Amino acid sequence: MSRRVARVLLDSPLPQLDRLFDYQLPDALGEVAVGVRVRVPLRTAGRVVDGFVIEIADEADGERTLSAVEAVVSDVAVLPERLYTLARRVADRAAGSASDIIRLAVPKRQVRVEKAWLRSSEPVTPTSDAAERANGILAEYGDLADLLADHGRAAVEAMPLSDEHGAPLWPQLIAAAAARTLAAGESSVLVVPDHRDLDALLAALSDVVPASVVVRHDSRQSNPDRYRAFLRTLEDAPCIVVGNRSAVYTPVRAGLVAMWDDGDALLSEPLAPYVHARDAALVRQEQEGSALLFVAHTRSTDVERLVATGWLDSVHAPRRVRPKVSLSTTEELEQPGVRLTPTAFRAAREALSSGPVLVQVSDRVSPPRWSAATAGIRPAARAAAGRSVHGAGGGAGVRMVRPHRHGVDLHLLPGQYLPALLVRQRAYGRRAGARLPRHPCHRRRRRPPRRVRHRRACARRGDPRCGTAGRRRIPGGAAARRRPHAPVARSADRRVVPAMVVECGGSGDARCPIHLVGVDGPVAKAFATWSHAAHARSELAERAPLRMPPVVRVAQVDGTVASVARALESLRELQLPADAILGPVPVASDDGGDAGRVRALVRFDYRLGARVAAALRASVVADAVSRRRGKGGPPAVRSQ
Repeated sequence: MSRRVARVLLDSPLPQLDRLFDYQLPDALGEVAVGVRVRVPLRTAGRVVDGFVIEIADEADGERTLSAVEAVVSDVAVLPERLYTLARRVADRAAGSASDIIRLAVPKRQVRVEKAWLRSSEPVTPTSDAAERANGILAEYGDLADLLADHGRAAVEAMPLSDEHGAPLWPQLIAAAAARTLAAGESSVLVVPDHRDLDALLAALSDVVPASVVVRHDSRQSNPDRYRAFLRTLEDAPCIVVGNRSAVYTPVRAGLVAMWDDGDALLSEPLAPYVHARDAALVRQEQEGSALLFVAHTRSTDVERLVATGWLDSVHAPRRVRPKVSLSTTEELEQPGVRLTPTAFRAAREALSSGPVLVQVSDRVSPPRWSAATAGIRPAARAAAGRSVHGAGGGAGVRMVRPHRHGVDLHLLPGQYLPALLVRQRAYGRRAGARLPRHPCHRRRRRPPRRVRHRRACARRGDPRCGTAGRRRIPGGAAARRRPHAPVARSADRRVVPAMVVECGGSGDARCPIHLVGVDGPVAKAFATWSHAAHARSELAERAPLRMPPVVRVAQVDGTVASVARALESLRELQLPADAILGPVPVASDDGGDAGRVRALVRFDYRLGARVAAALRASVVADAVSRRRGKGGPPAVRSQ
């Protein structure tokens, strides 16, 4: 006589529970499908926890005693085998738990939405006109259409084009690729960093595909809407999923996975196991064999490494399109602290007669004093050099954008001035209004202006677009390079490029010159020649001798002195190089105090990734099992 046994993955963050548990399926539960939610008992204190059925098998009655499944929560299989396999592989790569990945992929159950859901969606394809427009857009990028048909992998350099309103045209490229995939009867997963990119991509999709096939995956959605969208991805009918970083885990059978601007920090998951959406997309493509596109105006060093190894093809448009960039002269670069040179300020003042002007700056920081280097500039120019405002409703003579949302820690050297460009935004807003009386600067916070008139500009946080054309833009790029992390140059490129894209119209002709102030060397060359791929390639070559990521992988191990020491000891048998482990060094605890926590970095080659992750994960599990309640805790591992 045999019995049915369900192998269940528990919904628990505890590392020692990150495995499959066997439970007996009572006959009273009837037919139980793989992937459904169930409630099962735990031995500790008689608790009952939620879980997912991963496997069901028949086995002969043996001597071992199995607990029985308490109940089936829902008959809907919310965890298909392909999604569990993806979660397991991604978690193993990052030395994390599969339940943490599934928690990002599967939303909480909504009973009313589930009862109203019907698996009745019919396959829908784009109209002939929409398909023709999509093919026309893809034709501008050479053999991109053939690559999609062959389920290839590529890094696509999007042309820096914008429409008459200043909106970039890259969403049309990704929408065209998704439309072609839909016409082939396959689903697409489109991942973007933030809600502005999401809205732009949804608008582009509305022109080429029916609204019924677009599934939005966004944190701004209510719980019922998000669960309704998730249930739609379980259907067999193809669809197009558009969302943020967690959208990469949607359970559709994808024929295309496309990601915009993979170097954006918002695509890095801040929760355990800290997996970047790019890495999850790479694992997913390997599992499904779908097409994979990394689309951006610039190229991250991570993608460039994949191009250099031949794993990704490099795709760009045969037509050469680049903004008109004006660099600072040698004399201007020798003036320390100047962030808006007299040449750039005169160009801005002249351009105010015909349209708004953008001054793009770095993060806002309150400086100890004004830079003495601006003493030779007229008061109005000195004010323009120091503004760093979000802006408010209405217009202003100069439009400013602060493209990053968080401040940075500045470590000034002796005799070094904090650039006048980085000032408290409110204080500068008052100065700007006083020193540019004809073009008052209104502060803008959230909603975009309805209309922008000549000689008036807007300042919108994180968005370089403005309502009129024909204006000069002066991005402040040097301050964006003063950041305390390794990919500083590529990060600076990413913050300045959106403002430049607005100046290239749909035909590729620059509307007006762009003054790049205070930037020289390889970064200036990359902007002037629009050769960001070559810049990423040179930066990757510079990191190779230093064994810095992404040349190698890095695992960050945090915890008590004893737990980190045990984790590092588990790596001894791998025979890593002598300089592979950096640290441990003391770090402050989350509450700001020092609780004896330390941090170590482990550098290792990609070929050793599986073994290093397995060793660190085993150490975490062993430490979690053996520790006493309230006594320390297992180390936290963060791998990239």
